[in-house]
Amino acid sequence: MTARLVLADGTVISGQGLGATGSAIGEVCFNTAMTGYQEILTDPSYAGQIITFTFPHIGNVGVNDEDGETSNLAATSAVRGCVLRAPISDPSNYRATAHLDQWLKARNIIAIGGIDTRALTALIRKQGMPNAVIAHEPSGKFDIEKMAADAAAWPGLDGMDLVPDVTTGQSYTWDEMRWRWNVGYERQENPEFHVVAIDYGLKRNILRCLASAGCRVTVLPATATATDVLERQPDGIFLSNGPGDPAATGTYAVPEIKKLIDTGLPMFGICLGHQMLSLALGAKTRKMHQGHHGANHPVKDHTTGKVEITSMNHGFTVDRESLPDGVKETHRSLFDGSNCGITLEGKPVFSVQYHPEASPGPQDSHYLFTRFMELIREHKRSMPAGSVAR
Repeated sequence: MTARLVLADGTVISGQGLGATGSAIGEVCFNTAMTGYQEILTDPSYAGQIITFTFPHIGNVGVNDEDGETSNLAATSAVRGCVLRAPISDPSNYRATAHLDQWLKARNIIAIGGIDTRALTALIRKQGMPNAVIAHEPSGKFDIEKMAADAAAWPGLDGMDLVPDVTTGQSYTWDEMRWRWNVGYERQENPEFHVVAIDYGLKRNILRCLASAGCRVTVLPATATATDVLERQPDGIFLSNGPGDPAATGTYAVPEIKKLIDTGLPMFGICLGHQMLSLALGAKTRKMHQGHHGANHPVKDHTTGKVEITSMNHGFTVDRESLPDGVKETHRSLFDGSNCGITLEGKPVFSVQYHPEASPGPQDSHYLFTRFMELIREHKRSMPAGSVAR
């Protein structure tokens, strides 16, 4: 027993240490996805969190050089640690290039195995997402009292801005499209539109989906101003996913988003981008009891009447009761009725709480990228020739 997970209430969970050695502090959540652990562990939206995988067989297909979702390669791993049920087996997959345990070590991610993840998940569902310290020490010696005190003293994600830890430090362009079996990633040719994406913790597959939809993408840091965005003369604006409390990040991001809304340019937000767009329009956000983390969440699109199975990763939500006049709810979770999408009436502005790019997860929601392109196309048709948004 070379690892411990110590919760803020003093609960001690013992297991086998995996991955990196040392200790880390974070909020413990659970993820119900049955595939895609590499994508989950490299999703910047998990900054500050320790992920409990409910699926027992994690690591059985190894890892590779193609499935990482971190767009800012200069950033350290956002996730603080992970909790596993079964030992990591040797990889059995033709795409594998490394063992998960070695990969965790290389990325400095601490893991604990041999845990009753069902019991831990039940605890989270009952009590909410606890703060905890995860530690891996080959000697098996731990200062449990200090670990419990550190977990109890950690302020948690409520009120925490984690975006500076994961956003890009400089602007760049993106032209890589979605992966195709037996082909890999193709490069874009002759894009139809130019989209500026503000990086609050961008996943790579979002950029790939935008490129595959026909966009030349320019990525800007989270601190980009409306002037920075408009200087690039975009046809549309994208607000990315990311970690932490949207109200905390919103102190500097929301005023700029408001200015961008006023331009009338088409705008699309995902996850944290959805939450901060909602704040900019006058709604409120709140911390969730257990969050939504998985690849099997049913959402109803009220604009079409269809239900889609979605990939989700968020611990905050937009308070649907706080949506102001002129902001229409377009999507709603069929698990708990929480808000999952909005549109601004009279303007080409919309967002969703979940992850339409998936990776991992079903591809039911790829249509949203097409919807964004259609809004851009309609907006360009309505603009006088040679005009530029300011």
